Amino acid sequence: MTTALRGRAGNWLVPTGRMRRRDWWLRYVLVIVILGAVTTSIDAEWFPDAYPRLIGGDGFNVLWPFPDSGGPVTAITALVLFVPNVAATVTRLHDRGHSAWWLLWNLLPGIGWLVLIVTVGLLGTEPRANDYGPPPA
Repeated sequence: MTTALRGRAGNWLVPTGRMRRRDWWLRYVLVIVILGAVTTSIDAEWFPDAYPRLIGGDGFNVLWPFPDSGGPVTAITALVLFVPNVAATVTRLHDRGHSAWWLLWNLLPGIGWLVLIVTVGLLGTEPRANDYGPPPA
C-alpha cells in the first residue's frame, strides 16, 4: 500500500482491528446511502436509458431488477465502495468477536441479511479484548 493511503484515507478505505457500532453507521452506512441517492439521481438525469438491460419474460429486467434506478455512475460508485464496505463490516464483526466467515450469512436469503444487520448494526461493542485486539477507543 502506498504511503498516501496509510493516513486517514487509508483507514477509511480498508479499516483494520475493531470498530464501534456508531462509527460503522456514520462513517460507512450513511456515506453509502448518501452516495447511492446522489449517484442514482445523477444517472436518472444524465443517463436515463443507459443502465444495462437484458429483458426476460414478462418485461422483467434480468441484470437490473429496479428499472427506476441505476446506471453507469451508480455502478462505478458501487464498485469503488465495495471493498471499504466489506472491510468495515469485517472490522465490525471483529468488534463483536466474530470472524469474517460470518459474511457467509449473506448466502441465506432474508435470514442471513437479518442476522448480519442485527450483529453488525444493532449489537454493541464487546467490552473486553478479544482475538482481534482491545476495544476501540
